[in-house]
Amino acid sequence: MPELPEVETVKIGLGRLLPGRRVKAVDFDWPKSFPNAPADVERFLVDAEVVEVARRAKVLLIELSSKYSLVIHLKMTGQLVFRSAETSFGAGHPNASLVGDLPDKSTRVTITFEDGSKLFFNDQRKFGWMRLLPTAEVVNLDFFKKVGPEPLAADFNWRDMKQRLLRRKNTSVKAALLDQTVIAGVGNIYADEALWGAKIHPATLVHGLSDAKFHGLYDALVAVLRLSIEKGGSTDRNYVDAEGRRGSYLSFANVFRRQGQACPRCGTVIVKTRVAGRGTHLCPHCQRLKI
Repeated sequence: MPELPEVETVKIGLGRLLPGRRVKAVDFDWPKSFPNAPADVERFLVDAEVVEVARRAKVLLIELSSKYSLVIHLKMTGQLVFRSAETSFGAGHPNASLVGDLPDKSTRVTITFEDGSKLFFNDQRKFGWMRLLPTAEVVNLDFFKKVGPEPLAADFNWRDMKQRLLRRKNTSVKAALLDQTVIAGVGNIYADEALWGAKIHPATLVHGLSDAKFHGLYDALVAVLRLSIEKGGSTDRNYVDAEGRRGSYLSFANVFRRQGQACPRCGTVIVKTRVAGRGTHLCPHCQRLKI
């Protein structure tokens, strides 16, 4: 599933392409992918202009001049593909997004704009969705009411992160990081990378962390998320950026998918184990578990 940097990269790409475009028509082939009343679509989506593209956690928001928004969750295999006479944008599998005719068999929703450009929502496994809601009511969705703060927000610091993680003080720090109600958008890749950067074993209980470790974890998490956004995300199979380039972060990862290789910090062989029910990569020397 895309994590915060991947969805942020999609947001940046769409944010350059969609604002100012007016919706002419909408077609869909799978009601669960587009669970919206036809009357609402005609009244609040058709003829509306895209005002802004935003992100909250792993969810995209396309805000419209009608005071409604398209709330989009890509889930496992969702793609957003924009095409115009001048531009080809692909956020999904590179072979599906930038070559071949669209719509194809994976296309669930097609939004056509007045200038002839189109936005395709493709989803092979049909888990993703695109919901049309009043913009003012988006914050009332269960997901938005429960999701934690953004780790890259200007008003979020290491002390805030400490207090959020301590909500799960008796669980492993990795489990707490993966809990979207604690902090938004952090998944398996960036949890492993941040914990390596902070020299913390993923199975360490939250209440066993010192202030210095909390501070170090915050710094490492922010650094790895920012680097991944700069590199266009990490997903090397189902994601390409606005210019069709696949996310390259994994080329710079220190431990994720590096089992059997030398730790870039101390040279010890990186291992893969399971923590919080997830495959977990770590350096057994840099990240010793203190009991």
